[in-house]
Amino acid sequence: MSLGADSEVGRLRTVMLHRPGPEIARLTPRNNDQLLFDGIPWLGRAQDEHDAFAQALRDHDVEVLYLVDLLIEALADPAARARIIESTTASLRLGDGLREHLATVMTDLAPDELALTLTAGLRNDEVTSFRSIVTSLLAPEDFLIDPLPNLLFTRDSSVWLPGRVAVTSLAMPARERETQLTGLIYECHPRFAASPRVHGPHLEHLEGGDVLLLAPGVIAVGVGERTTPAGFERFAHQVLSGGMARTVLAVPIAQERATMHLDTIVTMVDVDTVVIYPNMAHTLRAHAVTLVDDRLVVAPETSFFDGAAAAMGIDTLHQIDTGLDPVTAEREQWDDGNNTLAIGPRLAVAYERNEQTNARLEDHGVEVVAISGSELGSGRGGPRCMSCPVDRD
Repeated sequence: MSLGADSEVGRLRTVMLHRPGPEIARLTPRNNDQLLFDGIPWLGRAQDEHDAFAQALRDHDVEVLYLVDLLIEALADPAARARIIESTTASLRLGDGLREHLATVMTDLAPDELALTLTAGLRNDEVTSFRSIVTSLLAPEDFLIDPLPNLLFTRDSSVWLPGRVAVTSLAMPARERETQLTGLIYECHPRFAASPRVHGPHLEHLEGGDVLLLAPGVIAVGVGERTTPAGFERFAHQVLSGGMARTVLAVPIAQERATMHLDTIVTMVDVDTVVIYPNMAHTLRAHAVTLVDDRLVVAPETSFFDGAAAAMGIDTLHQIDTGLDPVTAEREQWDDGNNTLAIGPRLAVAYERNEQTNARLEDHGVEVVAISGSELGSGRGGPRCMSCPVDRD
């Protein structure tokens, strides 16, 4: 079965999520900044909120796949196990003796136990059968294998395109191992064996939250804190030369926490309509990039909306603002008011707390499936961030 997507709003058929797990319980005031969370979520409530999110998708006939379930199934392959153990224990902080010990112990773990170690991490005081100078000098609570709380945001580590999947390259050190797990799933799980892969964690930085599939053949990519200009260039050449797009828009965005990805500023809710943070709407720019004789051709800079509409072949890309005034807009953008997940045209999942943005969406004929996100939002991500569409009409 051919999987993939060529838009943000085609009817969503299959999605990959990650239910928050023990890795969230590893967050502390000492490490939450390093692990890119603005707070310490209440795990039980976050799980309840995520379960409601998944059920809302199922209620609209969306198949929900869980990343950890897929990982466990992929780890049944001995070659997959060996590769992920080798990459996970490659950290220079371990030293040779501890590295060899951990590799031996992890080899003997059952797939579900190994998946738990890979995602929740391993503390120094949890290694009781081996001592070395490294374990002696590290604090008991130091992590030998870091937890991966940002697995919650499955959008970033892979992007499905028409007939294939791009495994991305995450910029922040705290997230580097996520693409190793995602790449392993796509390479070793039988469900994805027929799906070719592009890009990869060994290449220049590109993150899924920066990639918007504006229309069949038209992709916008934010370039800022997480996706580098070189990452954009590599990805643009791949998708243009591979026939996955005819135009790719490079969209510069501010290198700030509130605008870490393009989808924190703008997301699509219909084939010709976006919800956008109004404080940036008039300053958002774009370069249209095409391929001529295997060479990238960069058009002069224009407004994002003019460039997008021209590439999409429509007169106007319509805008729905988050909030009714600059202060409310800023608050609701920070709480991921415009980070919506379209289930289909004019049908979108959004956090219930962003009341004014949701009211504006409904005033414009967009049905809002409102979900709670008081705990889920601690990592600065909304419904789009938390979902990787695997298959869309």
